[in-house]
Amino acid sequence: MHAMQYELTLPADYDMGVVRDRVARLGHLLDDWDGLGFKAYLARERGLRGSPVNQYAPFYLWNTVDGMNAFLWGGGFQGLSDDFGRPSVRQWTGLAYEEGAGAHARFAVRRRQPVPATGLLAEAAEDAVREVRRLAAQDGALLAAAAVDTSRWELVHFSLWEHDTPKAEGDVFEVLHLSAPGRDRLPRGRRW
Repeated sequence: MHAMQYELTLPADYDMGVVRDRVARLGHLLDDWDGLGFKAYLARERGLRGSPVNQYAPFYLWNTVDGMNAFLWGGGFQGLSDDFGRPSVRQWTGLAYEEGAGAHARFAVRRRQPVPATGLLAEAAEDAVREVRRLAAQDGALLAAAAVDTSRWELVHFSLWEHDTPKAEGDVFEVLHLSAPGRDRLPRGRRW
């Protein structure tokens, strides 16, 4: 399992309707993408839910590296790069994934944090696994995941929610669309 995200931070006066229209027109194109667990098409607007910026920031969980590479190198990513410029793409290795009881993704929460510089790495990873379980068990949670970027020693926690009051800390995004062709094949639990 591999997590991936890029962020397009847009001008303060940007019409976010442009992003919404783009997702409405094109979001379905990944609804059957081979190797994709899910792509959450995420947006946040300046002044709403504590956001300081207008941003389009899709978040992906991939079942296969081949699927991720086909997206990045095989054309799926090219359209976005052509329209907005090529953003930096962050990648994390999956640590844990759990399903919740929620039915429809309306909001997402993403929290990035450094892996503690001291202490056992295994303890930090186990803490991340426990947090995934806690989040997935909350009322309204659709799913939760944790992953790590070992080049930066950064953890990312990601969760999808069916309501606008998620029980998670971090940046809150509206989910504009969810493509989830391989969500049922994402491996559950701890990933080592």
